[in-house]
Amino acid sequence: MRGWSLYAFLFLFSSVGFAVKSQDFKTCSQSGFCRRGRALAERAKDAGDAWKSPYSVDPSSLTVSPDRASFMAAVESSLYPSIKFSLELRVHDDGVVRVRMDEVDGLHKRYDETASWVLPKEPTISRDLLWTANNTAISLGYSRGKHDDVDVVVTYNPLTIVMSKNGKPQIMINGRGLLHMEHYRSKDTPAVEGSDNAQAVLDTAGSRAWFEGDKEEDFWEEKFKSWTDKKPKGPESLSLDIDFPESQRLYGIPQHATRLDLPTTTGEEAVYSDPYRLYNADVFEYSASSPMSLYGSIPVLYAHHYDGTVGVFNAIGSETWIDVYHPSPRSSQTHWISESGILDVFLLPGPNPEDVLAQYGRLAGTQSLPPLWSLGYHQCRWNYVSSDDIRAVQSRFDAEDIPLDVLWLDIEYAEEHKYFMWDHKTFPDPVDMVNDLSAYGRKLVAIIDPHLKRTDDFPVYKEAQEKGVLVKSKNGESDYEGWCWSGSSSWLDMFNPKSWEWWRRLFAIDPPKQPEGWHWTQSTKDIHVWNDMNEPSIFNGPEITMEKDAVHYGGWEHRDVHNINGMLFANQTFKALEARMSPPERPFVLTRSFFAGSQRFGAMWTGDNLGTWEHMAVGIKMVLANGLGGFSFAGSDVGGFFGNPEPEMLVRWYQVGAFMPFFRAHAHIDTKRREPYLLDDPYKSIIRDTIRLRYAMLPVWYTAFWKASATGMPVLRPQFVMFPGEKNGFGIDDQFYVGDSILVKPVTEEGADETQVYLGEDEHYYDYFTYTMYRGAHEGRLITVPAALDQIPVFIRGGTIVPTRERHRRSVSLTKRDPFTLRVALDHQGHANGTLYLDDGDSYDYHEGGFIWREFAAKRVKTTITLSNNDHGARKPGEAVAGVDFQTYSPGNEFAQSAANVRVEKVVVLGLTGKPVSVTLGGVELAWEYTPGYGWLERQDGGKASVLTIKDPKVPIAKYWEIVITL
Repeated sequence: MRGWSLYAFLFLFSSVGFAVKSQDFKTCSQSGFCRRGRALAERAKDAGDAWKSPYSVDPSSLTVSPDRASFMAAVESSLYPSIKFSLELRVHDDGVVRVRMDEVDGLHKRYDETASWVLPKEPTISRDLLWTANNTAISLGYSRGKHDDVDVVVTYNPLTIVMSKNGKPQIMINGRGLLHMEHYRSKDTPAVEGSDNAQAVLDTAGSRAWFEGDKEEDFWEEKFKSWTDKKPKGPESLSLDIDFPESQRLYGIPQHATRLDLPTTTGEEAVYSDPYRLYNADVFEYSASSPMSLYGSIPVLYAHHYDGTVGVFNAIGSETWIDVYHPSPRSSQTHWISESGILDVFLLPGPNPEDVLAQYGRLAGTQSLPPLWSLGYHQCRWNYVSSDDIRAVQSRFDAEDIPLDVLWLDIEYAEEHKYFMWDHKTFPDPVDMVNDLSAYGRKLVAIIDPHLKRTDDFPVYKEAQEKGVLVKSKNGESDYEGWCWSGSSSWLDMFNPKSWEWWRRLFAIDPPKQPEGWHWTQSTKDIHVWNDMNEPSIFNGPEITMEKDAVHYGGWEHRDVHNINGMLFANQTFKALEARMSPPERPFVLTRSFFAGSQRFGAMWTGDNLGTWEHMAVGIKMVLANGLGGFSFAGSDVGGFFGNPEPEMLVRWYQVGAFMPFFRAHAHIDTKRREPYLLDDPYKSIIRDTIRLRYAMLPVWYTAFWKASATGMPVLRPQFVMFPGEKNGFGIDDQFYVGDSILVKPVTEEGADETQVYLGEDEHYYDYFTYTMYRGAHEGRLITVPAALDQIPVFIRGGTIVPTRERHRRSVSLTKRDPFTLRVALDHQGHANGTLYLDDGDSYDYHEGGFIWREFAAKRVKTTITLSNNDHGARKPGEAVAGVDFQTYSPGNEFAQSAANVRVEKVVVLGLTGKPVSVTLGGVELAWEYTPGYGWLERQDGGKASVLTIKDPKVPIAKYWEIVITL
């Protein structure tokens, strides 16, 4: 780092000791509204059956909309009869139920815009509903369709909302009476009216103390360390209990470093003493097991049992704490405590993981289909110090024949950390440098953080100041000032619409077409962007972030929108890069801070992890959790950001990274250089082979990303998603599937030479490298497999067909015309299926049908197996990919024609029961060889499968063909 910022802050954020500075961050007991919410829950628990929620529906106010898709009603509180609330239920055509409750005509308006930032479009409303009302409740049911066994009942007094399936409650809101929307009040209004002695009336019906407590706790201001948070609007928190009476496991609410199956936070056997916190924060050197908030927040939660899955999405952007408890082996309870905002909850009826993930995907949007090159290997550190350094790194990768697609620049490329402005002492020729990378099909990613150095010689800051698009201080007038890498800084307010077009102009690479003003002149279309520090991270702020009473566009306090803030910065960067080209090309943006909906605009990583085995392991769980949150394009820093891992750990971390959706090595400025070519053999060769494996399997990855963008299914699939009825696999989070065909169990233990893998179905699994065959069981079973340092436990699931490209190339762009290898892994009946998605990898032409979609099938009829390549899957009525109905897709589109000469050069069939009599294509015998082994009829565990290798059948990837194997 340069200048004062290194010496002032590197000491503050010293990596010595490698331990999170937990004292810099609040616990629930140090947060007034969380403390109040937990105290409410304790009072309810102590009162038992005598506890009753004060909130009720006024039946006379109930109104069903003319289209019968929603209803509204007034809600009253017996504590404050003069304070009114409104309740609305709205039903979407996929069965999702939206519940909204807000204060009516309060002293202030509560923040109600979170969902508008998350939902890319308004959901389609259902018209197939039956409403029934009586004196105690109103219920709705679906008159037909997939959810005709689901009903929702709203009881009036006390107010509860229950979604049931076949009469069994699945989701219950306010069933324990913890709903409390702290209404706005004047500061001189006492918290407990009508009581001379609050302590004496704690158990007296009609008083407020029994419900709210007997004293004001941090209502109007709150102290933490040296900071005082002034709260001009007073208390406005929202407490809400959401229970799952039929669900034994809970997943989701990323980002936390913990198990995928969320541990409990309350009760006698609680794993953690604090609730899970959602409050985006710069928590460097974070613990590998903690409910602490980290860099991003996605308030979606899934509740699972072997006979069903449901979910909730809580659209709230303020700081939120979530308690988790299992009152019985079959049920789960949660308590959500948020600092501000309205109640805006979406109930996802499932009934299985695939359905509930699709329902959430339709709400918040699905993972964007990234450019193909971004799925290759990324090399980064803080910092590559010059343009010569960048060229030297590229040269060494090529000399060692290690694939590479992206080189990265951290903050030191920018003069005095004034982003967009190159330090010409070290980067005198940035455009030439980038063009040197582009000549080899590679890209550059440069960091651009949201803090702008407050100096007149930084045109980005000056223009932002003049346009009034900076966050304001608590007075709402002067620009907010804090400290970050740039020194004294201000922050862009991306909630302000005026900032959006201006931000896009900064990235322009065709100046004559741009409005007058400053832009990034020394840039090209091959520079992409890394948005870091966008929580926002502020070195001299409370909890290393922005004061909650800072003011955003519209007069909203930062407390209302904190968790959304970082998402908007990355989203607008994505749109700015997209606008550089006409027609646009798919950009790549990496963000550290994120929220629900961020998946539509790029990738994320798990932040400043440590070079430890524990962090290697928990990174897998965190990426899986993010996938469930809709954000599949995720990964952890390979090698750990802090520390100097030994060669064994580095090798294992590359093996983990090669099977993460986002594959990047990164390191702190104080670490030793650890590019893979610097290692001695055998470590260097193992890592080279690992990176090459990633490139060979890119067709699998790209097809999985396409499916994620089309359906909401995550790229990496946890065990319970793959086998929702197999209860022994619900807690497994150290292995996963890439798409639906590849099972991976990374090794994250030092010195391991074998590991255990769980097979959750009665099916064959084939070792990807040796073709050793294993067999699972209906109830699941563990197998022990070899895992020496040069071995990655990777398996092909029986019944799938895996397309790969086996040519070794230096970058992804050079693989686009390479031939394919098909691995056909026969199931226990002799069948297999697989899919392949291809497009040009850069443009948006796929939206107009410019792609290749193939469905491979191996179908056995008696002693004949027919292996075919067709597009039948593309003609299922109503099925869509990336917004294009398959009925409009033409297999003869322009892109498919451009790939007419791309062929299949090898087919490997695993698990035949014997040597074929013939292998023909159109009646003509093909060249093939057969290695005897075990076949689909045997229940084998550790023996080699038979292998049929068909040599270069020269069949096109984009056209129909059949290969007939006669046994």
